[in-house]
Amino acid sequence: MIYPPRCMSCGELTKADFGLCGSCWRDTPFIGGVVCESCGMPLPGEADGHRIECDDCMKTPRPWQDGRAALLYDGKARSLILALKHGDRPELARPAARWMAQAGRDLFRDDMLIAPVPLHWSRLLKRRYNQSALLAQHLGRETGLEVCVDLLVRRLKTPVLDGKTAAERAETLSDAIVPHSRRLHRMQGRDVLLVDDVMTSGATLAVCARACLAAGANHIFVLALARVAKDA
Repeated sequence: MIYPPRCMSCGELTKADFGLCGSCWRDTPFIGGVVCESCGMPLPGEADGHRIECDDCMKTPRPWQDGRAALLYDGKARSLILALKHGDRPELARPAARWMAQAGRDLFRDDMLIAPVPLHWSRLLKRRYNQSALLAQHLGRETGLEVCVDLLVRRLKTPVLDGKTAAERAETLSDAIVPHSRRLHRMQGRDVLLVDDVMTSGATLAVCARACLAAGANHIFVLALARVAKDA
């Protein structure tokens, strides 16, 4: 009665906490249907029993095995993610992780280790939390899989990547992310699921995947809350 449940997006009354009202749910671009199995981009057509990939992933193979995303980074989804990332709304990570668990249900493996894309310590100090780490922690609770929030370390402070091409992103991130020296044993011979809030070109996730593989991880999978589509 004092704090009735409200929509995470617009603030309208809802039936349960950490949910969306009917209107916001309809306006939130959840990804469904046929998707690229490497990056989660929605694709036209129907599944034919063979592996399906988008043009970008066929042109430049990813250093991970499979990838998925729950939302398209547009409209209501973009607003929610910006609120989580910059609007001091960490509580949004809980329902977002539920959406990610549904979108990534084909990725989960026994004894898989979940790890977030790391933030540089200076950004973490300013923002107070790593939104990808929050997503990873809640995803671990949803799936029962082990989580290591500091498996990787961003040792270089890179500039904001918005507006950069895929090649520029890759060059900027080169050698910026490495395994935590005291966490190497956690990924030895294990499948690792890398978690991020938004996948754009995939350059950051690629650097993280290569760092894990070089440290002895088995297969790498990636799961993002949202995927940036080309026409967005």
